[in-house]
Amino acid sequence: MLPEHEALLIFTREQFPELDGTPCDVEVILKGASDRHFYRLNWQVGREPMILMVYTLARRDNPKFVPATHRLRKIGAHVPQVYAFDEQRLCVWLEDLGRIDLQSFNEHPWDRRFPLYQATLREAAKFHGVQESTLTPADVEELEPGFDEALYEWEQNYFLEHFVGGYLGRDCSGPEFATARETLRQLRRRLARLPRCLVHRDFQSQNVLIRGEDAWLVDYQGLRLGRAEYDLASLLYDPYVNLSMEERASLLSYYADHRALGLQDLREVFYLCAAQRLMQALGAYANLSRNLGKPHYEQHIPAAVFNLAEVCEEGQGLHELRAFFAGGL
Repeated sequence: MLPEHEALLIFTREQFPELDGTPCDVEVILKGASDRHFYRLNWQVGREPMILMVYTLARRDNPKFVPATHRLRKIGAHVPQVYAFDEQRLCVWLEDLGRIDLQSFNEHPWDRRFPLYQATLREAAKFHGVQESTLTPADVEELEPGFDEALYEWEQNYFLEHFVGGYLGRDCSGPEFATARETLRQLRRRLARLPRCLVHRDFQSQNVLIRGEDAWLVDYQGLRLGRAEYDLASLLYDPYVNLSMEERASLLSYYADHRALGLQDLREVFYLCAAQRLMQALGAYANLSRNLGKPHYEQHIPAAVFNLAEVCEEGQGLHELRAFFAGGL
C-alpha cells in the first residue's frame, strides 16, 4: 500500500475507532477537474464502503461542501451523508453513493433515460424552490457568492479569453465584434435583473449519481443564488451527453409542469442561461486543455459549440453571439 494511503487509513481509524484492525483496500477515484481527491475505502469485513474526500484551500468553494451538504439534506435533497469531518486535515468521510452516474446511460434508449432525467429534475426542483427572499443574511453568507452582473461578466470574459482568444486565436476587441460584445452586455444585464433561488452551479450528468431509479447529487459545493434555468441549461445542454431538441423540450415541459411554471417564460430565460452556461463551459474546456494539462477536455469543445449555435438560433436576441465562434472549428 502506498504511504499516503496508509496515512489516510490512520486518519480514518482515528475518526472511526471501531475500524481499528479492519483490513481495507484504498481505491483512487479519478474523476473531474477539481483539486479535490477522492478515495473509496473498501472495508473487507462488516462495513459498507465509504468515500474519503481530501481537499485543498486553493479554491474558495471547497470548504463549502460540508455546509452545503447539511443545507441540502435539510430540504430533503438526495445528497450523501457526512460521516465525519476533519477541518484541520481537510478531510470529509462520506456515504458511498455508488459508481453509476447519469452520463453512463448516454447510449441507452430514451425510454430508459427519460425517467432518470425526470428524477434528476425533481431533485433540482427541491433547491430551486428555495427563493432568495426566504434566506437570512447568515444563510447567504454560508453560500458561494451569487450570480450577479459581475459574475456573469466574469464568465463571459473567461469565454472570450480562453476560447475565443486562446483556442480560436481571434482578437474580438475590434469594431467587427462590437455588436456581439453589446449582446453579451445585454445578456448579463437581463439575467442579473431576474429573481434568484438556490442553484447547484455545475448541474451536469457526471454530477448526478443513479441508485435504482433515484437521482443523487454530488459536487454541489458551488451552491449559490442564481437562476434555476442556469442549472437546467447545464443538464439539458450538457456537452458530455446526447440529447435531441425534442428530448430537451420534453424535459423542460416536465420541469415546468412539476413546478407549476409557465413554459413559455421558462423557455425564454432557459435559452439566455444556456448561452451563458455554454460560453462558460467552452472557456473551461479551452483553459483546462491548453493551460492546465488536461487535454482530454478538448474533445468536448465541438459538442459545446454545436449546442451554443443551436441556442443562438432558438433564443431571443442571441444570434449576434455567433460572430465569436462561427466557422472557427
